[in-house]
Amino acid sequence: MKNIFLLLITNCLLSFTLLAQDAETRLKQKGITLIAPPAPVANYVNAVRVDNLLFLSGRGPWKDSAYITGKLGKDLTIEQGYEAARLTGLGHLSVLKAELGSLNKVKRIVKVLGMVNCTDDFKDQPKVINGYSDLMMEIFGEKGKHARFAVGMNALPFNIAVEIEVIIEIEE
Repeated sequence: MKNIFLLLITNCLLSFTLLAQDAETRLKQKGITLIAPPAPVANYVNAVRVDNLLFLSGRGPWKDSAYITGKLGKDLTIEQGYEAARLTGLGHLSVLKAELGSLNKVKRIVKVLGMVNCTDDFKDQPKVINGYSDLMMEIFGEKGKHARFAVGMNALPFNIAVEIEVIIEIEE
């Protein structure tokens, strides 16, 4: 009986510790270092705040000073697309950090709008955009759960593999 009680208390404390961890701590624990977000490539801004909502512009997957390009179903596998979506999420985290100063000011990821550059017969857009959604859950926990769409596109700017925009509720 004593062992069961200790196990129960240990599990409760572990759960509380995981809930208490903030986004900045999770980022560090995962060994993720955010880079300064690149400047927009046209006449727009990275983010617009309206009251307690932050609208982040569409962003593509950036790695080693270049975009990940190609069409899913032709040039890239689902796994490569997933990684491209995850990298896009890291780019958005960089924008958030630059805009807010701390990821801990995120109250909720509200809506993710995911576009996948793919062939006409490609049907696994949700599996690709999961790379983004999974990252948001890893970093923000329950605050990372969001509404979402994942659609296929005939073409995206610069032939990028994915483009994702997001709406975020922030602490006031």
